[in-house]
Amino acid sequence: MKNLFLIGYRGTGKTAIGKEIAKLLKLNFADTDVLIVELAKKSIPQIFESEGQEKFRAYETSVLKSVSKKENYVISCGGGIITKEQNFKLLKTGIVCLLHSDPKTIYNRIYNDKNRPPLTDKDPFEEIVHMLEQRKELYNKAKDFEIDSSKMSVKDCANLIIEKYNTLNIKN
Repeated sequence: MKNLFLIGYRGTGKTAIGKEIAKLLKLNFADTDVLIVELAKKSIPQIFESEGQEKFRAYETSVLKSVSKKENYVISCGGGIITKEQNFKLLKTGIVCLLHSDPKTIYNRIYNDKNRPPLTDKDPFEEIVHMLEQRKELYNKAKDFEIDSSKMSVKDCANLIIEKYNTLNIKN
C-alpha cells in the first residue's frame, strides 16, 4: 500500500485524523513536526526563534525524505510542507490528502496553542486567512483529493479519507 500523506494548514486535524486512520488500517503513523523536534532537539518555536523559518523548512524536507522511503505509513505533514518545490516529488511517492477547514474553525482550534509560532506579523485570525489564500494554489497542486474537516468528527473524516485512499490505491 502506498503511504498516505496528510497536508493542510495548521489546525485542520492532520495529526488527530492521521492517528485514527493509522489505527483503523493498522498502518504506522508519523508526524513530520514530531520528527523535526527529535532531529533538531528543540521545540518548533525554539527552531523558529534561534534558527529561523528557512532552517525549519530544511529540517522539514530532510524528515520528509526519510519518512517517504518507508512503507505502510500515514504521515501528517506540517502546514508549510508545500512551500518547498522539492517536497512535491517526495509527496507524490504516496497518495496526498488535503485537509481544509474554514478560517474560523482553524482559529478556534489553534488560538491557544503556544507550539505554533506566528508566520506573519498579522493578527492571528488575519494570518490564517492570509496564509490559506497564499498557499491555496500549492495545496491544490500537491493533493490527490481533499476533504473539509470543519464540521466532521475525527472518526468520520478518517473513514471518508480511507474510502478515497483505498479507491486511489487500487487505481495506482
